[in-house]
Amino acid sequence: MRQIGILAGVVAMTLAAGCGAHPSSPGAAGPGRLVVFAAASLKPAFGQIGAQFKAQNPGSDVEFDFAGSSELATQLTQGATADVFASADTAQMDTVAKAGLVSGNPTNFASNTLVIVTAPGNPKNVGSFGDLARPGLGVVICQRPVPCGAATRHVEDSTGIRLNPVSEEPSVTDVLNKVTTGQADAGLVYVTDAHSAGNKVTTVSFPEAAGAVNVYPIAVLKNAPRPTLAQRFVALVTGDAGQNILAQSGFAKP
Repeated sequence: MRQIGILAGVVAMTLAAGCGAHPSSPGAAGPGRLVVFAAASLKPAFGQIGAQFKAQNPGSDVEFDFAGSSELATQLTQGATADVFASADTAQMDTVAKAGLVSGNPTNFASNTLVIVTAPGNPKNVGSFGDLARPGLGVVICQRPVPCGAATRHVEDSTGIRLNPVSEEPSVTDVLNKVTTGQADAGLVYVTDAHSAGNKVTTVSFPEAAGAVNVYPIAVLKNAPRPTLAQRFVALVTGDAGQNILAQSGFAKP
C-alpha cells in the first residue's frame, strides 16, 4: 500500500508540473499569433512580409484577413478584434480612427493607381477610360465604399464619363477574378493587381488615373492583443525591407 501511495504522489506531481508548463496556459511564454486586417490588394506583398516577420520573430505567427478595406473597417467598428489594420485608402482608416480604435497615428506606407485589365491580347481593343463606357462591353468595377470603387467614381466625376458595369465587386481581387476567368471583358484594378496577374491579363494605363491615387495607411489597433508584435510588424512594413517588397509588387511610395 505504501508503494502505491508513493507512486500516486509521483504521478500527481508529474501531472501538476506538466499542466504548469503547458504552452496554452495563461502564463505561458511565447510571442503568439498576430492578427492583421489588410486590404485585398496587399495580399501578395504582405504574404512575403509575413514570412519575413515570422523569420525575425521565432515562435510567432501572422494571421491575415484580406478583404475590401470598407468591409474590414465595418468589422472593426462592430467589435472584431485584430492587432493591425492596413487600409487601401485614408477614408477607411479615418472611420476606424474616429471610432477610437487606433493607437497613435496611422503611417502612410504605400500608394496605388488604377489601371484597366482585359483578357490577354486585349481582344475588345480597350484603349482608354472612355472606352469602358462603350455599349456591349462587359465592365466590372469595385463597389463604391471600397477604395478602388471610390477611386473609380473620382475618375468618373473628373471626366464626366459614366460607366455601366455588369457588376460591382466587394474587393479589387474579385474584379480581377472576373476578368481572368472570362466573366468580364474589362475591369478596373490597381497596378499591383495587374502585376500579380502577369500574363493572365493585358494592362491598359490611362492618364486620368493619376488624379485618383490611393494612399495606404497602417496602424496598430488600440485593443491589440499583441501590441508589441503589432508595432514590430508596422515597423517592418514601413522600414526598408518592407518597402522593397512593396516596390517589387508594384506599389509606389505614399
